[in-house]
Amino acid sequence: MFTDRILAVGYDLLDKGLVPDFVLRPTIRALCRQRLRDIDMGSFEANFAAKMKWIEGVRARSKIAELTEKANEQHYEVSTSFMLSCMGPYAKYSCCLYPTGQETLEEAEILMMESYCEKASLRDGQDVLDLGCGWGSLSLYLAQKYPRSRITGLSNSATQKAHIDGVAKDRGLTNLEIITADVNTYDFEGAKYFDRILSIEMFEHMKNYKMLMSKVASWLKPIGPDDALFFVHIFCHKTTPYHFEEGDGWMAQTFFSGGTMPSHDLLLYFQDDLTHIRSEYISGKHYARTSEDWLRRQDANAKQGLAELEKDAVAKGLDKNEGRKAFYRFRVFYIAVAEFFALNNGQEWGVGHYLFKRKA
Repeated sequence: MFTDRILAVGYDLLDKGLVPDFVLRPTIRALCRQRLRDIDMGSFEANFAAKMKWIEGVRARSKIAELTEKANEQHYEVSTSFMLSCMGPYAKYSCCLYPTGQETLEEAEILMMESYCEKASLRDGQDVLDLGCGWGSLSLYLAQKYPRSRITGLSNSATQKAHIDGVAKDRGLTNLEIITADVNTYDFEGAKYFDRILSIEMFEHMKNYKMLMSKVASWLKPIGPDDALFFVHIFCHKTTPYHFEEGDGWMAQTFFSGGTMPSHDLLLYFQDDLTHIRSEYISGKHYARTSEDWLRRQDANAKQGLAELEKDAVAKGLDKNEGRKAFYRFRVFYIAVAEFFALNNGQEWGVGHYLFKRKA
């Protein structure tokens, strides 16, 4: 009970922006190290047994995704203007790529998206699905890069669709369609198949990966002379999957309710309908740098961003102080992501890239 009161006071100070960064950063690093201790069962045998039990647990889940409305509330239907004030010019709300460490955020956005194009063997004229399209960074990039391709984006957020549709109209892009739907229940009508499906940092909001991979497989074109491919980008822990649960603390309660931390090898255990071709681990240092860039942009645009969040709160029937809370929560979130992925030189948590094809 005493600990709960202390936490409540601490969270209230975070919401008011009263915990200085020089206190916050080492505290987050200490919590990350505690998380590593919590997920270590002490031996390879015990860790492997725990992973198998965890995997069987997610196979038994009744839904592909849980708490989808929370994901919108915490991230995806937050004021678009505020989010754009933090992200780079392509609005890529996921890890970017800094091969030299000297890249700008814009350059890092492009480099990561170009890596997707290469790894997924994209080319003009294909039918492509961007599964979990966010604010449209990849959907818009592909629609412009491949004008003869037909790009479809699927998102759970109506405000994301409104933003992407507006940008596409301004750019004269007619080969892009954005669909707002819940992946739990949505299916494409008729014989709608894709040459390529790409999913960028959506799987971390999912639970039953068997059901999800099966649905993805059903959307790929049947096996032919040119195999249809599925490319996935997730953030992950190097060995151990775990859930973000309400009792876990600030991140699970405030920013990642119903979320999952995959292990780097997790998707290899769900090849019922898809066959793994190759995978890659990308150091967490790239995500740390991405989040530090978001933080700098948020701080540089603080006056505008705070006003947008206050206006957004009032529009939703809330007190404008809820907008101030959201502003400071995003600062804490970006700092937490930066410290989390930088731990142990980016070799604890990082990003996984995977390529699958539909089974014959």
